Amino acid sequence: MLYQLRILTTGGSKVRIDRSNLHFAPAVMARLVRISAVGILQFFVSTASFLFLAKIMARFGDAALAGHTLSVRLITFVLLPVWGVGNAAATLVGQNLGAGSPERAERSVWITGFVNMCILGTVALVFIFIPEVIVAAFPVTEEVADIASACLRIMAYSYVFWAYGMTTVMAFNGAGDTTTPTWINFFVYWVLQIPLAWFLGVTLEHGPQGVFATVAICQTVLAVVGVVWFRRGKWKTRAV
Repeated sequence: MLYQLRILTTGGSKVRIDRSNLHFAPAVMARLVRISAVGILQFFVSTASFLFLAKIMARFGDAALAGHTLSVRLITFVLLPVWGVGNAAATLVGQNLGAGSPERAERSVWITGFVNMCILGTVALVFIFIPEVIVAAFPVTEEVADIASACLRIMAYSYVFWAYGMTTVMAFNGAGDTTTPTWINFFVYWVLQIPLAWFLGVTLEHGPQGVFATVAICQTVLAVVGVVWFRRGKWKTRAV
């Protein structure tokens, strides 16, 4: 943040600010705080649900929990560029809505979603066909490696959907509509994912594979809901 401020105030970029550009606007600040507060809740809703998934996974033993932890870290790593592209989608939506071009804003989301699909589609092929090779790079027991490989393979089947789900959710945020993705996250991660993970993993005794399948199913549902809601276009009328 300090580095960015330095660049903006010293003329190191095409955009430069000085004291004359700084104004105290309580109404604008209050609106931004309200939007960001819902955004914080949105992040908490999704993150907290995975803590409950880890608790369910712990019922299947230390090896299952360790395999799950390893695979989640690998998945998080490959999602980093996808998050970056998703943030670009949010930025493009905000810029184009501000410029009075909602159609261009929508088109930018489909383009960035396609880019994310290409990235995750490529990763999915690797995780589906040779997850054991990836996991072999880590010093874990054979049981842990088998569980981690199963997690990578099962979740990879939802990656194409995951790409569009993540992009549309971030696009809503870029439009200033943080409420819609918060409700989507709540429905998918709490109303659907937690009960389904328990049902498949514990009740039907599918174990860790049941939990992994649940995540894949829920990411697919999130993508479908996100795309359908996004296509309704109500976000185009938002004003930040």
